[in-house]
Amino acid sequence: MSRIARALAASALVSTLAACVITGPQQRPAGPAPHALSIDRLHQVESRIDNLGRRLDTRVNEGYYPQPQGAAVHRRLDEIRREARDMAAQHGGGLSSDEEHVLNEELDTAARAIGE
Repeated sequence: MSRIARALAASALVSTLAACVITGPQQRPAGPAPHALSIDRLHQVESRIDNLGRRLDTRVNEGYYPQPQGAAVHRRLDEIRREARDMAAQHGGGLSSDEEHVLNEELDTAARAIGE
């Protein structure tokens, strides 16, 4: 066989083999599981409640609020925490985004009462 024929046969073979090596569609990187997200939402709400409680204690200790008013806001924060835990118990330990939104609105109201 001539050199040209061999070169053509070799290039045809190489291109055929190259065509066989096809990469599949690119997969998106896996994000966190929905359950993990719901648990993160619960932790976010609980940490926000803790922060508001500490800020309230600071304000009461500095004399911005009388003790009974501070205790009333603490009771409200405890109620919000119970609501969060009750909601989480219904969903296997986490919160849906709608529930998180509702709880954050309640915490916004408590934060305004504290004076943030």
